[in-house]
Amino acid sequence: MIINTIEYKNINETLYVYQHKSGFKAFFIPKKGYSKKYVAITTNYGSIDNAFIAPGEKDITKVPHGIAHFLEHKLFEKEDGNAMEKFSLLGSNSNAYTTFNQTAYLFSCTEKFNENLQLLLKTVQSPFFTEQGVETEKQIITQEIKMYQDNANWRVLFNFLDALYKNNPVKFDIVGTIESISEINKEILYKCYNTFYHPSNMAMIVVGDINYKELFKQIDENIKTFSASPEIKRIFPIEPHELNKKYIEQKLEISTPLFQLGFKDSIVIGKGIDSVKREVAVKLLLSMIFGKSSKLYNNLYGEGLINNHFKFDYLLDPNYAFSILGVESSDPEVVRNRIIEELDRIKYKGLNRKDFERIKRSVYGKFLQMLNSVDKITYNFISVCFKEVNMFDYLEVYNGMSYENIMEVFNNHFILNNMAFSVVNPV
Repeated sequence: MIINTIEYKNINETLYVYQHKSGFKAFFIPKKGYSKKYVAITTNYGSIDNAFIAPGEKDITKVPHGIAHFLEHKLFEKEDGNAMEKFSLLGSNSNAYTTFNQTAYLFSCTEKFNENLQLLLKTVQSPFFTEQGVETEKQIITQEIKMYQDNANWRVLFNFLDALYKNNPVKFDIVGTIESISEINKEILYKCYNTFYHPSNMAMIVVGDINYKELFKQIDENIKTFSASPEIKRIFPIEPHELNKKYIEQKLEISTPLFQLGFKDSIVIGKGIDSVKREVAVKLLLSMIFGKSSKLYNNLYGEGLINNHFKFDYLLDPNYAFSILGVESSDPEVVRNRIIEELDRIKYKGLNRKDFERIKRSVYGKFLQMLNSVDKITYNFISVCFKEVNMFDYLEVYNGMSYENIMEVFNNHFILNNMAFSVVNPV
């Protein structure tokens, strides 16, 4: 068994890496003295993967929207009972979630680590789908979809994505629609499982105080597949550079308007160190322009136009990239205009270099603080594990980021023609 060791001496962290003969990758970050252990298995498969050519086939398979999320639910159902209940009996907390490009299965525990790990490996490798079980799940997820249809935060987000993108499947609800869910059957689930849940399309991260040799030995003995699989060919529609819509509005039973505003990135770098550089640069810019120490934030907050729940983010993948920000507001239109004014001002006058250095130090410090939490390490590590980088690469990028870097990114990201605006107003 070959185990690679990568040491990050400047922050006193070590990463152990093992790759099974099937292609399954396992990562371990030791946290000496921590009682809590956290584990996540993730597959490189999310809500956007609705058209693909499976290994060994020539024809394109198209599946209903929402199937990755549906499959996540169904993997906990086993012939001998529900796996979620078994985790509880072992004293652990288990969870799973589906994003645009990943599906993850997690547990945390303080005791019975080996038993919990065994159960997690079995859960993701032992699908058990029946027609009756699929029909029952349809009813459950239909109710979930109806709930999301009335959820203002969910609707303002997916309306925003619909405004950004004409064709990219990132615009569609992760849970699917009532109509798309009705098309799912046992055969489709097995087809997607066999395509995307091959170990070579999966990875695991373990964080805690554990013997890494025993950990990798247990993983090695419990991966059922021994040969690697050919790469899955994912099919995505051509996405034009322009927006689908500049503005979209919906009315729901809420008391205060809610908005999301952001920019469709004209530069999409989904993998490798350059993707980290792009992400870090945009997130630093967002912090400088919209963070709680910024003049714009404090003016808007002081005037009661936003509250302290105001958030911003930048998401990127090989097939999409966008910034997003928003919150409740008594007057979203005024907030949008003030944001445009601030971006115009920065375009001509630039940003403050001292603010850049201060924000960079602050973000770097928060990253180091994150390394004290097994939960946060796990979530951050798996979020980038299929992008040909790892979480620790961000430290080097933070250190190397310059004022000139971020101003160049400012000019090619915050383009007003690429700005979409989504509002949910009270009925």
